[in-house]
Amino acid sequence: MQKLLLGFLLAVLIALAAYRSRSLSRSGAWGALATGTIIFGLGGWQWAVVLMAFFISSSLLTRLFGKQKTSLNEKFEKGGQRDLGQVLANGGVASFFALLNAAFPASSWTWAGFAASLAAVNADTWATELGVLSPSLPRLVTNGKVVEKGTSGAISLFGTLAALGGSAFIALMAVIISPVALSDSRIAFGLICLTGLLGALFDSFLGATVQAIYRCPKCNKETERHPLHTCGTKTVQVRGWRWLNNDLVNLACGLSAALLILLAWR
Repeated sequence: MQKLLLGFLLAVLIALAAYRSRSLSRSGAWGALATGTIIFGLGGWQWAVVLMAFFISSSLLTRLFGKQKTSLNEKFEKGGQRDLGQVLANGGVASFFALLNAAFPASSWTWAGFAASLAAVNADTWATELGVLSPSLPRLVTNGKVVEKGTSGAISLFGTLAALGGSAFIALMAVIISPVALSDSRIAFGLICLTGLLGALFDSFLGATVQAIYRCPKCNKETERHPLHTCGTKTVQVRGWRWLNNDLVNLACGLSAALLILLAWR
């Protein structure tokens, strides 16, 4: 109980700081409070450090390269200030593994699932934030068609390398401060890094195939925004499943990486 209380207090401080720095909206701060309490309180300091590595690095990239992404904001469903949906999408799977860790303490597979899920969402975030710096236009992951920057399901060599870097960053942190004994740190690093990258690529695949994508009749541009585009015009769905928004795709990103590493872990 004492550990959970300490986790709650730490989560309060971080959520408040993130809210005041405008990294989180009010609803996002509440989401961070919930996920932080679970991960900090039921996991421990190692779990907290890996979660913070994801949050700080992704928020930093959003701030550093926000200007380069300004012209593409019309395509993305939400801005750089994370709300409740985004926080739960990125940290929900990690929180679930922290809960499992409370039931199965000192189990390496719960740590692996936690790390892989964060490696995947970090890879996706780094690819999104750094991919806009690519000198060449991206291509759809499904058919290789050249599309505009910011298009859902599009990848580039630059963005893929950024995704690999984001996944490797979390994998390295997870191996260095692992709270459980790892039989082979190099294999553990490789598995977390690989499954994190595959999770980010799965995110792109969903974005190119079944994620709900809309078009602004006035601007004649594809966008994730609904019901209104940035210009104020009502958007019209052109493909995908209406219920599958970007938050659910991000959730699937982390979940797919966690499931993959559980299959390979033993």
